[in-house]
Amino acid sequence: MNDTTVLHLASQALVLIAELAGPVLVVSLVVGLVVSLFQAVTSIQEFTLTFLPKVVAIGVVLLICGHWMLNDAVTYTEQLYRSIPNMVNAPG
Repeated sequence: MNDTTVLHLASQALVLIAELAGPVLVVSLVVGLVVSLFQAVTSIQEFTLTFLPKVVAIGVVLLICGHWMLNDAVTYTEQLYRSIPNMVNAPG
């Protein structure tokens, strides 16, 4: 296994991580922004008000996208395991 293979595997893993974390992070960001705007408009400064909507929104995103996320992670892992013999036997 050479450095090109390692860099390719690392870049694939980073892209997969970004794809899987993206929907959760975007929803969390949007919900946090909406709640912050609501707090600024109403002058309600309650810390727990930001926590519960984010948890609910993230739960909904995981319910909707969880199957896709798990399928992508399993596919990548299976592909990685299948390529191990080729990486071990490759010259270099």
